Amino acid sequence: MRHLEPFVVLFLLPVTIGIVSGLCLRATKSAALVATLGSVLAVYLCLAIRDPNGTWTWLAAFLVLPLPIAFALAAVLICSGRTHPRRQHGRHGH
Repeated sequence: MRHLEPFVVLFLLPVTIGIVSGLCLRATKSAALVATLGSVLAVYLCLAIRDPNGTWTWLAAFLVLPLPIAFALAAVLICSGRTHPRRQHGRHGH
C-alpha cells in the first residue's frame, strides 16, 4: 500500500481539495485560491507526517508543488464549467 502514497498525495488529495472548494465556493477565483493553498498545505503536511526525521524538507515540497497545484486548479475549473478560455472580443464585439 505504501507504493500508492505518491499517487494519493500528488493526485487524489489535490483533486479532492479542488472539487470540494469548487463545489463549496461559487466564485471561481475564491475556489482557486482555496484549492491552491489547500493543496500546498496538504502536500507539506503529508511530507511532514510521513517523514518525521526531516529528510524531506520544505524545499522538497516546494519542488513537487506545481503538479498538485495544477491538478487542484484543473478540478476547480472543471467544477465551475470553465474548461475553455474566454474569448476576447474586439472593440466592436466581433
